[in-house]
Amino acid sequence: MDIFSFGVQFKDEQSCRLHFKEQRDKEGVTCHRCKGSDHYWLKNKWSYQCKSCKARISLRSGTIMQSSKLSFLSWYKAILLMSTTKKGFSSKEIQRQLGLKRYEPVWAMVHKLRKAMGERDDRYTLQGMIEADEGYFAIETTLKGQPQKAGRGSTTKSTVMVLAESTVLEDIETGKVDKQVGYFKAKVLPDHKSDNTDLTLKEAIEADKSVVFSDDSTSYVNIADYVELHISEKSSEQTTKETLKWVHIAISNAKRNFVGTYHKIKAKYLQLYLNEFIYKLNRRYFGTRLFDRLVVASITANGH
Repeated sequence: MDIFSFGVQFKDEQSCRLHFKEQRDKEGVTCHRCKGSDHYWLKNKWSYQCKSCKARISLRSGTIMQSSKLSFLSWYKAILLMSTTKKGFSSKEIQRQLGLKRYEPVWAMVHKLRKAMGERDDRYTLQGMIEADEGYFAIETTLKGQPQKAGRGSTTKSTVMVLAESTVLEDIETGKVDKQVGYFKAKVLPDHKSDNTDLTLKEAIEADKSVVFSDDSTSYVNIADYVELHISEKSSEQTTKETLKWVHIAISNAKRNFVGTYHKIKAKYLQLYLNEFIYKLNRRYFGTRLFDRLVVASITANGH
């Protein structure tokens, strides 16, 4: 969806609502009271009514738009902005682009969209040959005992586990070996303990269908217990460029993206920013379809 097509298809609030309902009908509606899936549509109320228990479900209910007072048009414009650029926008810039007076609702909307992106990617696991390594991202922290005011914060590093599906390819004529990359995952780790690394890997990959490549960090000592094969190499410049090539490209690009787009990222929100980066990276070939996929993600994500 480009900006010109958007202007033609979504001229007003009504057109956005109709599109949202159309997409929600395709995904299905579940009653919050009895979990029934058969509903009537009450056009004058813009709500669904459960055929079993007669409970009413608003068009926003159960989606990330639940409880939001922003218009559907504002949501759709934000989805357009977040889906049409690789780098993304800060909440402040989106507020400016939408012409809204209050910052807080825009900030909440943008983070909910990032949360929806993360929930969508969490549905899928990686398999095959997988590169695994940790990246260290700069985050803003507040000094203990001090209120969050300008100049009171400090900068530290947060550890992020990054995974990439990586297939080795060899040119038959030249014998040159290269790698083709598939999908990625990135998860913030609370610390360097191997238990956290193990849990993250178990949730992110198909253990019995995966070969994991990593450096020889002690964080990875248990990987061999639950994957088909674990290959570790001593950390070096060659390991970074060859064995863990795509993981380090992703880490480098994410850091550059964050520095160029956002002023400072607080520790508790780092995962949300990573969600957006990885969501777009995994759908780098979607083109204009990314807008529609993000609308669907906003419907199927947890609204709370």
